[in-house]
Amino acid sequence: MWIVLGVLLGVAEIFTTTLFLIMFAAGAFAAAGAAALGAPVPVQALVFAGVSALSVAVARPVIKRHARSTLETGEQPFGVEALEGTTALVLERVDTDHGMVKIDGELWTARAYDATQSFEPGERVQVIKVRGATALVWQDDISSPGELPEAKR
Repeated sequence: MWIVLGVLLGVAEIFTTTLFLIMFAAGAFAAAGAAALGAPVPVQALVFAGVSALSVAVARPVIKRHARSTLETGEQPFGVEALEGTTALVLERVDTDHGMVKIDGELWTARAYDATQSFEPGERVQVIKVRGATALVWQDDISSPGELPEAKR
């Protein structure tokens, strides 16, 4: 029973990627070990609870500390984090439902960060956040329409 629970929690962790359920899976495998040694069910439950709580208390803060974003740590951002704060050119009208922008030569689907805003082709916008393959954009107060951000330097 404990092995099945551990496997189920491990598989569920694959879909959540929070590194939280895996700690309970470790507790379930520890309880399976206790069961293999002939411990009674109440002791198995205590082993499960103890190992799960200990792994959450010890490992979770370490994981959170190492999982901070590069913006928080002051390191050079990479991947989609590097796109946040950059300027994009609107290619197709962007509103809360659809849109297309060009970011550093790449085409991205886009949505307006503010539901009351919409942007027309040719306008410059700022990338506020990237969710999946969609850039959430906001009015770019720095660049004027048609002006490249490199020209501001």
